[in-house]
Amino acid sequence: MKISILGSGYVGLCTGVGFALKNNDVICVDIDRKKVDAINSGVTIIEEAGLQEAMKSIGKKLTATTDIATAVRDSSITFVCVGTPSMEDGSIDTKYLENASREIGTSIKEKNDFHIVVIKSTVAPGVIEEKLIPLIEKSSGKKSGDGFGVCVNPEFLSEGTALTDFINPDRIVIGENDKKSGDILESLYKDFSAPIVRTDMKTAEMIKYASNTFLAAKVTMINEIGNICKKLGIDVYDVAKGIGYDKRIGNRFLNAGIGFGGSCFSKDVQALCRSAKQMGYDARILDCILDLNKNQRMRIIELLKLKLPGLHGKHVAVLGLAFKANTDDIRDSPAIDIVSELIKEGCKVSAYDPKAAKNFEKLFPGIKYAKNMKEAVENADACLILTDWSEFMSITDEDFSAMNNKIIIEGRRVLDKSRVKNFEGVCW
Repeated sequence: MKISILGSGYVGLCTGVGFALKNNDVICVDIDRKKVDAINSGVTIIEEAGLQEAMKSIGKKLTATTDIATAVRDSSITFVCVGTPSMEDGSIDTKYLENASREIGTSIKEKNDFHIVVIKSTVAPGVIEEKLIPLIEKSSGKKSGDGFGVCVNPEFLSEGTALTDFINPDRIVIGENDKKSGDILESLYKDFSAPIVRTDMKTAEMIKYASNTFLAAKVTMINEIGNICKKLGIDVYDVAKGIGYDKRIGNRFLNAGIGFGGSCFSKDVQALCRSAKQMGYDARILDCILDLNKNQRMRIIELLKLKLPGLHGKHVAVLGLAFKANTDDIRDSPAIDIVSELIKEGCKVSAYDPKAAKNFEKLFPGIKYAKNMKEAVENADACLILTDWSEFMSITDEDFSAMNNKIIIEGRRVLDKSRVKNFEGVCW
């Protein structure tokens, strides 16, 4: 099948590469010429495991352009993967989706073939029916279900394993506005080994929000348990292991620490919370998830102050800036709030991250960025570990020998007790 994809970020590019691996012809559309040129050269623009190798293997099955009209006209199905950032009130900004909808409508105006528009961008329930479909209808002069079809196909990708998640999904959700479009979209996934859930569009939109909200709640809950465990002298990771065997709970997302980050969890919880309030419902649990997660980030600062009174002028090394390992993404990374607080306290900050330093430097150009872990901790009074990069697992006491004071606090469980003595976790 010939597929066009609007947006070449994490979701768009991994979706495009994934479908190309399934022998479809894919053209990505992006306004950023550098991204387009990179994709056409077979070079990945994001840090994702296996993505570069996959792009080399698919060759010209995946191309890119800045010309949305040609891409849409030359394809039979268009996936929309543009961003839906948060606004100040927590609701999502749909302007990019609205612009894409208008351009798609204009592009299919003269097409005789039935064209399917698939929304992968995360939107609140009802947005597609109430906002996007009318825009496509107006700009195309066609009616949904007749001249074109619309489906919702939410993504459930985790950064760092996004391509693998796309190829081997837990489930495929198809929210359809008409059965014909749903049937065609389901046929596109015929080679995927996963259950397919077909619903109306509003339900599919809610499945995405509900999924991320449950996962965010699970992370928040284990952090609360971890905070209690620390006061009791209990290792929360032993507790997590014990409860993880319960099939009703499962062992994923039970890594206690400084809370969740990334582009999805906070944004989606905020959006659902805002949507609920607009309907007159006070979603108190959702508010608590957001508040507790923000507070969890500051617990490592509180612990640092207990160990190193008077932070002004102290040198603090920070290891890990990405919101999680195996990505260069710093969106809503706990490191942003933590480094901001260190600067506010008057600390001298040196930082190291194997992938995310360049992105972080755009936000914090005034701190020192080290080439490696040893350079970051040299002459430091304390060290905070904020991302669980695999290379940190091999750190030994010798690696910390150049510190002025050996105060080491983990925000993620990464250090090996047999290699490093006298360190502490934020909630273990």
